[in-house]
Amino acid sequence: MFSRAIKRVLAGRGWELRRRSPVDGPPDFEPEFIALHERCAPATMTSIERMYALYQAVLHVHAARIPGDVVECGVWRGGSAMLAALALDSLGDRERNVWLYDTFEGMPPPAEVDRSFAGEPAAALLGRTDIAGELTRAVASLDEVRANLATTGYPSQRLHFVEGMVEDTIPAVAPEQISILRLDTDWYESTRHELEHLWPRLSPGGVLIVDDYGHWQGARRAVDEFFAAVGPVLLQRIDYTGRLALKPGGATIH
Repeated sequence: MFSRAIKRVLAGRGWELRRRSPVDGPPDFEPEFIALHERCAPATMTSIERMYALYQAVLHVHAARIPGDVVECGVWRGGSAMLAALALDSLGDRERNVWLYDTFEGMPPPAEVDRSFAGEPAAALLGRTDIAGELTRAVASLDEVRANLATTGYPSQRLHFVEGMVEDTIPAVAPEQISILRLDTDWYESTRHELEHLWPRLSPGGVLIVDDYGHWQGARRAVDEFFAAVGPVLLQRIDYTGRLALKPGGATIH
């Protein structure tokens, strides 16, 4: 009964609960990715498709020699940052810094625009006491995230944990040059703030990943408004909610 209830809640958010296997995933996914994903899956709510997009982003910026650090805004338990660190390490690319921005106390209060794709107010979801409320609040401590990232073996001096709301920490504490920018703070205000301050620092040819474009109306509005103002980019669909874009102007590698 409990399992069926969880499945119904997750299905409403576009997720699926199923037993994982070491070879689970679409047949075009490389065994190397599947192995890394297995290590990170317990620490993320992100779909395997969005994790694969991040993996491919790491391969791209390494192969194309796109300069800059990896930035993630909204990390929950750190699963996506773990995958990025493990992928970089597997390539011998250990000079990039990985920046993790989060309150490390769960989601801050949303605005009126912050509603699910079905129109349910985020504030109402945050107030629920069931599994949907727990997943929406996304509480994970800084100590837990640090411990999870430590298991990757990525150089500890390259890992930067920035605690607080992004509206307070960015741009004062942020790298000057970014190669991968992953946005997963869900709400309108934080997503718009991240784009305004960090998109200019994303290197040409760098990768933008927006985790919740399809699920949260606020995040989608922030992205659409921002690119309507600065100029369009091709937002490629990853899955029902994730979107990916390459920043125009990247150099061609011969």
